[in-house]
Amino acid sequence: MDDVIVDSALYRKGQRVEVDCFPHEFDKFRAEATDEGDFVWVGLYKPSESELGDVAKAFGLHPLAVEDALKAHQRPKLERYQGSLFLTLKTLWYVDADDAVETGEINVFAGHDFVVTVRHGRGSELHSARARLESSEKILDHGPGAVIYAVCDSVVDGYGVVLDELQVDVDEIESSVFSPERTNDSNRIYVLKREIAEARRAVLPLRDPMRRFAEGLVDRVDPEAGPFFRDVLDHLNQAADAIDTLDSLLSTAFDAHLARITVQQNDDMRKISAGAALVVVPTLIAGIYGMNFKYMPELNWYLGYPFALVLMVAASIGLLLLFKKSGWL
Repeated sequence: MDDVIVDSALYRKGQRVEVDCFPHEFDKFRAEATDEGDFVWVGLYKPSESELGDVAKAFGLHPLAVEDALKAHQRPKLERYQGSLFLTLKTLWYVDADDAVETGEINVFAGHDFVVTVRHGRGSELHSARARLESSEKILDHGPGAVIYAVCDSVVDGYGVVLDELQVDVDEIESSVFSPERTNDSNRIYVLKREIAEARRAVLPLRDPMRRFAEGLVDRVDPEAGPFFRDVLDHLNQAADAIDTLDSLLSTAFDAHLARITVQQNDDMRKISAGAALVVVPTLIAGIYGMNFKYMPELNWYLGYPFALVLMVAASIGLLLLFKKSGWL
């Protein structure tokens, strides 16, 4: 069990307090929160059903919320249960080698004297969020609501990093689509559209819970923490706008890519037609003079054969100059 517990701590008056018990002794750990405003924060990483069951028993977590936290395939949401809140956030991180966006999940259980975070996936570690929170006694004094804010702020900041990387990819796509070379960008555009859709599924559903926190509409979260959540909501809205912009740019790039393919195909057809004409005209002349008729112009002329050859060459050169001037070749 100890390898599942990333960190656990008791907080009193904005300060971390050492507790004389083992990390997995959750009942003893929670019992130390005796003063008004005391709370404990237990951080877990990919617990098993039995391990999370021990935590649920110690903190009185609702079985439906525990089931959601184990499945780790939930959309962002905020639910109220008797005695606790349950918040789900999707985490994002960018894999540069694959130009891919990977997703994880953080589930937050919050009561009046405890916070339990259950993390799945490699993205959005919470150690740095805990460190920043512990360095600010004023914010930490808001109790479990401060932990919810710190977790949400860390996750939403991660969205910004991912979207910056996606912006670089979209810029590369635009440069490739409008470059003079022939490119095949449709596959990469489709992949990026899927990655942006993944980011959208993480960002958009989270706006409603953040709005409720910002407006002080959630029990067990101090309404005075509203300005902090409004800041998170602002960053979240910026991320949502960035997603819409990137998706629109990719759609435009794809339309431009298809238009360039059509233009290139037309250019190819003109060149093929011009090349065929250069062959057809001499063939026509040769075909006429190859007919076995007795009475034909220049048939018995001494220079008839050279004349036919010169006529073929002259016609081909004339067509070549004409096609060059018109841009067909």
